[in-house]
Amino acid sequence: MKMDDMIMISVDDHIIEPPDMFERHAPAALRDKAPKVVIAKGEQCWSFEDEVLPTRFGLNAVAGRRREEYGMEPTAYAQLRRGCYDIHARVGDMNANGTLGSLCFPTFTKVAGEVWLEAKDKNLARIMIEAYNDWHYHDWCNTYPGRFIPLATVPAWDAQLCANEVRRVARMGFKAITFSQNPSALGLPSFHSGAWDPMWKACCDENIVVAIHFGAGGGMRFQSSDSPIDTGITTMALGMADCVTDLVYSPILRSFPTLKIALSEAGVGWLPFLMERADFVYEHHHQWTNQDFGGLKPSDLIRRHMLSCFIADQYGLANRHTLGVEMITWECDYPHSDSTWPESPEAMWPTFQTLPDDELDQITHLNAMKFFNYDPFKVLDRKDCTVGALRAKARADGVDLTPMQGRGGRDAASQGPRRPVTAEDVRKQLNPGVVTAGAR
Repeated sequence: MKMDDMIMISVDDHIIEPPDMFERHAPAALRDKAPKVVIAKGEQCWSFEDEVLPTRFGLNAVAGRRREEYGMEPTAYAQLRRGCYDIHARVGDMNANGTLGSLCFPTFTKVAGEVWLEAKDKNLARIMIEAYNDWHYHDWCNTYPGRFIPLATVPAWDAQLCANEVRRVARMGFKAITFSQNPSALGLPSFHSGAWDPMWKACCDENIVVAIHFGAGGGMRFQSSDSPIDTGITTMALGMADCVTDLVYSPILRSFPTLKIALSEAGVGWLPFLMERADFVYEHHHQWTNQDFGGLKPSDLIRRHMLSCFIADQYGLANRHTLGVEMITWECDYPHSDSTWPESPEAMWPTFQTLPDDELDQITHLNAMKFFNYDPFKVLDRKDCTVGALRAKARADGVDLTPMQGRGGRDAASQGPRRPVTAEDVRKQLNPGVVTAGAR
């Protein structure tokens, strides 16, 4: 296979929500109470229930910038590449990267919709979640049929309301919901409580994937407030090991054998070790810890229920057979700072070209299609979906890939002596809930 012949589906990207997203889908009587973009202290922010919320742009919206200009800014839409928030420009950017399909997580609500938990009026929050999901489906995904895997947010303060929303969005055509990696960190019942059973059942009944994204409910973790941000970025995927282990030893996977869980922005290289270690622990300790997997091993449950993804993970791909090729998918992570856009095919080709064609197809698109019950070829001609064909369309459409420079923002306007960026810098500049210092 040649690089231009690949078909690439990204199972982890992100939306910077446009300022007018609630105007069409919030009920008319409540439109004035919907979240809106305001100016606070000279920066664009979201406002909801008279609370000013950060846009959470920062490193979440640096696509198109030179790496020297990454940072906690930008703070305004004018400082962003349009593909961050404009659906037409987004598809152009996908084409330029050779990306056929994309699953997109929220930003201003946090990746699992944690912001809605803080609402005073929970009924209003539930209605706004429905409006958000309606916008995501009709205005984002369905503007370009076949190009997106619809992902819904749920009202996580009530498991039955979650189940109701799962069933509602499934009827619309959604394929997944986003959920916290650690609900107990948000003051919600744990995975071990049984409280979430109505939601798990609804997901199984409706064939809806539960997408659990790194940091959803825990934030980045650092040893100390003065730890360099590099440490949190380096170990961020490893935080998912806690979530996977908690799920494996909870009753959930044994009680709901068809439940599907996507580990988003989690990497794959660490999973073979975790599976081996979990099997060892079960074999050596279950007699006194009173665990009973009914003839299965922890690794069997992980393989049966879970899908993971990588941006760049040579070690994980080298151990793909130990993990299971069917568990591995690719992600672009646009427009975040880790993303390899617009050169994702080039970034992965040195590793991809060593794989057999059938395994390469599984990892780049077939596994994602099967797991998320997503078939872009029902509406798109396969020959138009390759890296080469999509990039040719981007060139014909005039997609401009010139790096953005000097767009300004908080850091660029007042950058003092250069020093390592720390966890405390992130907490102060982005928002207090992003970083959990000392969580280890």
